[in-house]
Amino acid sequence: MASRLPFTDSDAADEAVRATCDDASSCKRFATSKGYWSDPYIQYFVRQAGERKAPEINRGYYARVQGMSHLLEAFIRRTEGNCQVVNLGAGLDTNFWRLKDGNLLPKKYFEVDFPMIVARKIHNIKTKPPLSKSLIETHSTDSLMMDGHSLDSDRFCIVAADLRDVLDMEDKLKKFQLDPGLPTLFLSECVMVYMTPEQSSRLVRWASDTFHTAMFINYEQVNMADRFGQVMIENLQRRQCTLAGADTCQSLDSQKERFLNAGWESADALDMMTVYGLLPQEDVARIERLEFLDEKELLQQLLQHYCISWAFKDKLRLGLSQVAF
Repeated sequence: MASRLPFTDSDAADEAVRATCDDASSCKRFATSKGYWSDPYIQYFVRQAGERKAPEINRGYYARVQGMSHLLEAFIRRTEGNCQVVNLGAGLDTNFWRLKDGNLLPKKYFEVDFPMIVARKIHNIKTKPPLSKSLIETHSTDSLMMDGHSLDSDRFCIVAADLRDVLDMEDKLKKFQLDPGLPTLFLSECVMVYMTPEQSSRLVRWASDTFHTAMFINYEQVNMADRFGQVMIENLQRRQCTLAGADTCQSLDSQKERFLNAGWESADALDMMTVYGLLPQEDVARIERLEFLDEKELLQQLLQHYCISWAFKDKLRLGLSQVAF
């Protein structure tokens, strides 16, 4: 195990960041229980739907899941599955299982997260047959490589690593056959905002320097300089959750500049209000009938303070510029 770097973030702050994994998972579990979208696998990671979430939170998660899924699936289709996906700070994400059900698996799907979260996810996979079944069905031998901090099969891999230590993370991923020559998609959702701009810049530049044909899709806060953004920051600080990367979340332009300054060919960003308007409107109308939303302005404010940004490098000329909304 690599020795711990002297990060400025305290252990308490890291613990608070890890707790956001549970927050996001319970919100997704509740939204799926109300019918916002279908995810038959989240129940194996989050036992109960838990306390009621406000309709604007459910719609926000709907926009997040549908927006990220749209770009993820578009990338896999554009590469005809001849690609790999690396989910950075994956938490209890269920993308691998949902992609398998939709016959959209890449050549290999990698996940990286804190050791504590990885150990928990591996335990769930080992003890829940509907989860382990999908791994066995996509694996060519009788046994999977599995220990407390990593899992590896032909099509799926989970690695315990700290994203702030890029070299250690890279070593672990390469050990499990991450291929720099293969078109690669990086996913990140509310992860880099908890890293300092220098730390996230190293991560984004490593991805750009190492992979010649790649895409990076990031879901994160934006417009953090206004009053609503400041309230969001203060609420998180009360839970010892410091947004160390808030400076990169000042605007859509600052989100794009993060990638352009790190060597990516092209970058774009849309706030979630815009993304919400670009999703299939028939389905949006369906979910809007699920619950009455009293304060539409609150939903609008919420969606205007999150965004999806994406960047690509396309040496193989696969037409990655077409992977968009």
